[in-house]
Amino acid sequence: MPNTAARSALLDHLRKTLPGRVIDEVPGVDGPIEDRLPGFRVFRVHPAHPGDWWLYVTSGCWGSTQHDGHGVEFFLAAPRDEWLNLESVTMNAYYHCGPARQRLDVGHTVPIGRPWLDDSECDHYLVSLPYPFGPDFEICTWSDSAHARILWLLPITKAEKDFRREAGLEALESRFEDLEIDPVDPRRASVV
Repeated sequence: MPNTAARSALLDHLRKTLPGRVIDEVPGVDGPIEDRLPGFRVFRVHPAHPGDWWLYVTSGCWGSTQHDGHGVEFFLAAPRDEWLNLESVTMNAYYHCGPARQRLDVGHTVPIGRPWLDDSECDHYLVSLPYPFGPDFEICTWSDSAHARILWLLPITKAEKDFRREAGLEALESRFEDLEIDPVDPRRASVV
């Protein structure tokens, strides 16, 4: 299945599941991404209303890593439009589309190498289900044999990453839910 079919299906899917939002298609940040993922793009989804989230959705991971028509794309939610968000999804796409041992899936964590935004304590991403948008958002299909699963890059702290390793993903997600975290607040306190 060509990348153009996947890209077109993903854009249609975003328009359907996020109706009324402005969606820009932008390149990833400059660097080696084009060598690993030729034609890599990011769909930048504007907020539905003031105070709503910006979304950055990868487009190109599916084509580079799919197996039998099944692959993954990622999204990052953020409080504002900023170049660092574009850098983050580009870096994660580059990592995911490297050697097979680097494939990311639900429950995996990825170091950012810096604070997520501002002076945030969040310096890792947890690959998670797209809980805020539900199961209809998670699966983008475009033929009987091809689909992309859209997974969330949720900013977390090192302490939360360590807790996930020790207590498990469900325990960490339960803490997020119990404490009703704002997942796009760079200043949020760690739940552990």
